[in-house]
Formats: sequence, structure tokens, C-alpha cells
Amino acid sequence: MTTFWIAVVPGDGIGPEVISAAIEILEAACGLTGGFALKFQDAPAGAGTYLEQGEALPASTFETCRQSDAILLGACGLPDVRYPDGTEIIPQVTLRIKLDLFAGIRPAATIPGITPTLHGGPPIDLVIVRESTEGIFASLGGGVVLRDEVATDIQVITRRGTERVVRSAFHLARRRARPEPRVTCVDKANILRSFAFFRKVFDEVAQEFPDVVADHLYVDAAAFELVRRPSRFDVLVTENLLGDILSDLTAGLVGGMGVAPSGDIGPDHAVFQPCHGTAPDLIGKGIANPIASILSAAMMLEYLADCVGEEAPRMAAQRIVKAVHQAIKSGEAITHDLGGSASTRQATQAVLSQLNRVES
Repeated sequence: MTTFWIAVVPGDGIGPEVISAAIEILEAACGLTGGFALKFQDAPAGAGTYLEQGEALPASTFETCRQSDAILLGACGLPDVRYPDGTEIIPQVTLRIKLDLFAGIRPAATIPGITPTLHGGPPIDLVIVRESTEGIFASLGGGVVLRDEVATDIQVITRRGTERVVRSAFHLARRRARPEPRVTCVDKANILRSFAFFRKVFDEVAQEFPDVVADHLYVDAAAFELVRRPSRFDVLVTENLLGDILSDLTAGLVGGMGVAPSGDIGPDHAVFQPCHGTAPDLIGKGIANPIASILSAAMMLEYLADCVGEEAPRMAAQRIVKAVHQAIKSGEAITHDLGGSASTRQATQAVLSQLNRVES
């Protein structure tokens, strides 16, 4: 039986609340499914850690993350805790860079029982693949401010970085196996040379996948189409900042950040976390939505299954997703952000109850 070591970064704000809920679900699903084991290791990071230790991502935490099979991460950072240059505490971005987590996977799918933001259209089922180590985020810590008059940040797009994230998007489209698998390149190639280069490399890689439709949209048109006709999309691949923005938009389409999971995957490591922030106004109230963290945990199990070629973690992941959908459909897991009244604990308990009823 395979044992997986999971580094747990509880984070700040509501992070510890929702991550503890995800761990509870993981342990239950593992026990019900069998065939594998999970071992959790605490790995503190974030604004609170920065205040206590002077470092947002201590060397010991990074080493725990580096040696783990996967990392489960809560939202990090608080608005009033900043570095001397005025930027926020973002160890999650540091992990992406140091562990080379180049592919940000941001799924958005309609969940029965959640009233969609836009009514009347067919179900949404799409994934944004965000290049997570380059783009404008490559200026992290390197931007320049001249005489308090001019500020500059530089966007970096490389052939290697683009090829690998585009390939990951095409492979994902194949695995999703829709009737007409499609990858849409989202850029601003009509204005910026860096984006024209991204599109050029996308077109070259697309030739390796003749069974997958490849098309393009400028980011403004993509944002419009995501609101007007989101069902037309399958997989979208884009630069770091554009993916950051569009994935929040798609989360809003299917119910909000409280149900939006994510993964950041590299050649040898992966981080899974809810897309939402630390929500300081909700700290200690017990009403944070745990669903995004729980679904992120399910994504983690899918990743582990792929890593070792074993089906048990995948079966547990499928069981979790089914339980979440049933708990929401029943109304027992509709939290305040979704228009309901369930507390964090009640929503978690509802998923736990459904775990015992559903089959993987």
C-alpha cells in the first residue's frame, strides 16, 4: 500500500479553517476507499509566520514542501501585513517559482444546486491553464520605480515556458475527452510582441495534436465570450496575469470563489489550494465555505493517482466530488456566500455524511 506524504500549509485568515475541513474529508475518503494512506506534515508559511519568524516561507517549511508528494495550501497573506516595499506576503507564488510549478490548473464547472450567476445557458465545464512562472509575474521583486515618477515591470515569455504549458493544456484536453476537444490560446497578440510570440509557439505545439481543435482569442474577446457563451470553451491556455484574472471570472460564473479549486503542477511537485483569499472579515466566524479546499484536495488525489499509476487515490477523489455535489444538491452545504446558512462545520459534515452514501 502506497503512503503519500502531504505538506500542509494552513496559511492565514480562513486558511486554517478550510484546510482542516479538507484534511478531515481526505482522511474519511482514504479510509472508505482503502488501498493507500496519507501522512500530513505541518508546514507554516504566510503573513502570520512572517510576523513570528521574519520569513514568510522559512527554509524548514520549503524543505518539507520539497520532500513531500504533494502540498495542500491554504490562502496566505493579510492586507495589513506587507514587506517594506509595500507588496503583500505571497509564499504561494514563491513556491510556484522555486518548485517550478509552471501549470496553474483552474477548473470551473456548474454544480447542481448552486444558482448560476448567468441564467439560461447550458452547463459550464471548462479549465483555464495558466502559465505560473513567467509573464508579468516574472517581475516579482524586480520592478523599478524611478524618482517616484515612473514605475516599470517587465513581462517575460520564453519558448521553453510556453511550449511546456501549452503541451500540458493539449494533454489535458485529450484526457477530458469531450466530443470535440479544444484548446483556446488567450493573449493580446495584436498589441504586444511577447504575446505574439506566445501565440506563435502555441501554433507550433498545436501541430503535435491534430486530434484537438486549436483556436485563438484576444483576452478582451475571451472575457466577453466567457460571460456570453462559456459553454463554447473546453481548455484555455494563457499567460500568468491573464490567467489569474480570467480564472476569477470563471469562478464567479459557477458560484464564486468558495467553490473554485486549483492546482499548480510542475515536473516534480504540485500545490493544491482554493482560489479564494484569506477573507480577514470572516476569521473566527465559522462561516467560510470549505468546498473549494475540499475540491482542491480531490484534485490532489487525482494528481497522486497519476504520479504512481494507481487507481485507489482516483477512486477516493471521485467519491469526494460526488459527495460534494450531493451535499450541495441537498442544500445542506449551501454556505452564506452561496445564499444559504450552512456554517463551515455544517457544510463539512454534510460532505462527510454523503461520503458514506456514495460509491467511487
